[in-house]
Amino acid sequence: MKLLYVVQRYGDDIVGGSEAACRQFAEALTQAGHSVEVLTSCARSYVTWEDSYEPGTTEINGVLVHRLPVVDKRYPERFGPTDIWLMSENSSPLLFEHERWALLMGPEVQGLRTWLIENADRFDAAVFMTYLYSTATKGIPALAGRLPVVFQPTAHDEPSFRVPIFEALFRLPDSFLFFTPEEREVVRERFNIEPEGRVVGIGIEMNPPVSSVDEFRERFELDNDPYLVYVGRLDPMKGVRQLCDFFIELKKQFPSELKLVLAGDPLVDLPQHEDIVVTGFLDEADKHAAIAGSLALVQSSYFESFSIVLCEAWVQRRPALVQGASTVLRGQAMRSAGGIPYEGYAEFEQAVLMLLENPALADELGQNGRKYVEDTYEWGHVLQGFEESLLIAKERFNNRSISLRSSD
Repeated sequence: MKLLYVVQRYGDDIVGGSEAACRQFAEALTQAGHSVEVLTSCARSYVTWEDSYEPGTTEINGVLVHRLPVVDKRYPERFGPTDIWLMSENSSPLLFEHERWALLMGPEVQGLRTWLIENADRFDAAVFMTYLYSTATKGIPALAGRLPVVFQPTAHDEPSFRVPIFEALFRLPDSFLFFTPEEREVVRERFNIEPEGRVVGIGIEMNPPVSSVDEFRERFELDNDPYLVYVGRLDPMKGVRQLCDFFIELKKQFPSELKLVLAGDPLVDLPQHEDIVVTGFLDEADKHAAIAGSLALVQSSYFESFSIVLCEAWVQRRPALVQGASTVLRGQAMRSAGGIPYEGYAEFEQAVLMLLENPALADELGQNGRKYVEDTYEWGHVLQGFEESLLIAKERFNNRSISLRSSD
């Protein structure tokens, strides 16, 4: 099939999040024999949306990527107050305010609607990744009724998910692809719909490149000390500041050689502490080495639709401590028997002490996680669910009472 993916950013130098998931799906579908193209912006930064790539068409690992320039970058002084106000209880229900918020959220991609309409007949189906950005809020309405539309919303119960503009958006796709049962349930409850489609997760590489754990320890002066590791964006939405505060309190209450390694580029001021090590960006091999050498991975985010890094920890047979307030992370941890959910400092403290005192338990949890990933997230299994959702989309599209296909 000829498939079009639409996503806000795309590139092999963009790590994590829905953008990385989109790239992995596009490349896996290409390897499975589909013809896949991607429509995206020229932006690399999700903070400013400034153009970083050249507009035009390039090929990345067998996938044709079409980039359109961004009309204007996002200005925090404009978006911030609007976002804060609209998330408050005093916000206006007027539709134009929601549309203005969506426009400021960005990226406002030049010629997006025109490109989609003019190229719709070249594809058998279009897949939109993530609900939040204008590539979805503007793109799905442009294509709904013109060809089968599949939506991978990466939805989770966060303040922006409650903005009324999404009421209509989630009723337009012909089918859905969800990463977890919890994601499907939050969509069902939020919009009072029965979302047609499949829960597929994402394919996970079972034998990723891993550099030397000893060299990683030497590079960051970790010696032979045990350490917890967090991997991802170091920003407030990921619960990183709270994780640091919990760790510092743990060290006060129970002095030890334990360290906290934060693998990522800081987007928020972090507390200075001799046992908190910030590595900055790590390439894939070093990232997996950091995880492999850890006592446990900590996934502290409150808002997740699926955690790839959680699965990557299990691939390395390491256990995980997960933010229990996130239903998705709690669900992944409980289904796998590979993680321990925590809510609040007391539960975090007890979970860490338990793993420190019982290394065999940590190894058992990590082994459970490895088996869970092998059984659930092998690419062949994931793509089978993807194909099923495509068939649902085609059937529902063919049963639409109104079609906008140019040949009709």
